[in-house]
Amino acid sequence: MFVGAGTTINVIAIVIGGVLGVLLGSKFAESTKSLITDLLGMVTFISAADAISAFWRTELRAALPRGWAILMIVFSLIIGALLGIALRIEDRLNSIGEFLKRKFNSQGNSTFVEGFVSASLIFAVGPLAIMGAISDGMKTGIDQLLLKSSLDFFAALAFAASLGWGVAVSALPVGIYQYGWTAVGLLLGSVLSQYQVLAMTATGGVLLLGIALRLTKIKMVPVGNVLPAIFLAPLFAAIAHQFI
Repeated sequence: MFVGAGTTINVIAIVIGGVLGVLLGSKFAESTKSLITDLLGMVTFISAADAISAFWRTELRAALPRGWAILMIVFSLIIGALLGIALRIEDRLNSIGEFLKRKFNSQGNSTFVEGFVSASLIFAVGPLAIMGAISDGMKTGIDQLLLKSSLDFFAALAFAASLGWGVAVSALPVGIYQYGWTAVGLLLGSVLSQYQVLAMTATGGVLLLGIALRLTKIKMVPVGNVLPAIFLAPLFAAIAHQFI
């Protein structure tokens, strides 16, 4: 297997799942598509809960001073949100979605951007995307990305049935994101300690919670603007571990 094979398989799985979802989705009534989206939102709540559970892991609590695990997440989210707002990440994601909509789906529907943004975030947020890609770069196996590819295939199929071509096109930013982490693994080796991975996972879980709220139409949380929090979490965890 070549370096990057795991992400390549993942991207192909998202595209195939997205295409099949669009083809099948044309046979569904709008009420059925809406129900599918709501159900996916509910399942995303489960994924969020699973990721957030890393907050209670002994490895994270033992590495940080007492009480600092929650503060690390709070600081990561707030400062990450401020950075995201300053960089207008959510607006830029939407702009990319609109650009790709014109390129790939000029006669498309209003769900293209929502499908692109939601799917991009769902497929990119989480420990499997980052650690799986790093493991791929370090040539220690692609098992994590194979698992992620299986999950993403069925998720893409279900999402695309409701949200359309934007889900399949989300494979582009997901591929770029994961290839970047593969390069980190290839060039730098293992860059994160276990407690840092757990910090990133718990923080990513909060973002997944925001995505679940969006999908179930409870609240349109601008999750894109909070993406920097994922990268700040392991940094803040390391600072607390070393200096506090």
